Amino acid sequence: MSPAATAETTKTIDAVTLKSLLEENPNLTVIDVRNPAEFESVHIAGSHNIPLPLLSAHTVELAARLDDGVVLLCQSGVRAKQAHERLAAAGLQGGQVLTESVDDVEKAGGSVVRGRQVWDMERQVRFAAGSLVGLGLLAGRIASPKFRVLAGGISGGLVFSALSNTCAMGKALAYLPWNQGASEPSWEEIQANLDR
Repeated sequence: MSPAATAETTKTIDAVTLKSLLEENPNLTVIDVRNPAEFESVHIAGSHNIPLPLLSAHTVELAARLDDGVVLLCQSGVRAKQAHERLAAAGLQGGQVLTESVDDVEKAGGSVVRGRQVWDMERQVRFAAGSLVGLGLLAGRIASPKFRVLAGGISGGLVFSALSNTCAMGKALAYLPWNQGASEPSWEEIQANLDR
């Protein structure tokens, strides 16, 4: 099954529905595909952190061990949907994607764990892109018009990001020190946690 075919059949749920599912089944497998720093900042109690790049490297193994009730989540649903498409292409039957954020689950009355506070990756990307565009325009006005190329480059990058549903700036920002607080779980740790 191709990822394009699974995109049409991805079942989505909202925060209220996830809260109800967790009340009905406290052992429901919830996988958070955000990076470790985002997960450390706030996550749903009992959820497992499997960052999207690690999930992508072990899709076949994960698809074989996850049941059809698994719920995937991230900040906005984009990375979770990508994870679901990859798992479905590797044989996962079913599964659901949360279309809202962990904060929305908390607002719905769900239990979350808060740690060291870090801006989520999407917010960091918006801040960096806006700052670079502003800097390019300002430097183009003050120093040399050639600096406006920076604003144009960022604009082009954002358009490409939207068209390809990828984010190179987010991947680059993930390497910054404040995004390195938590270590990425190893495949062995993930397997042990899923077996509990």
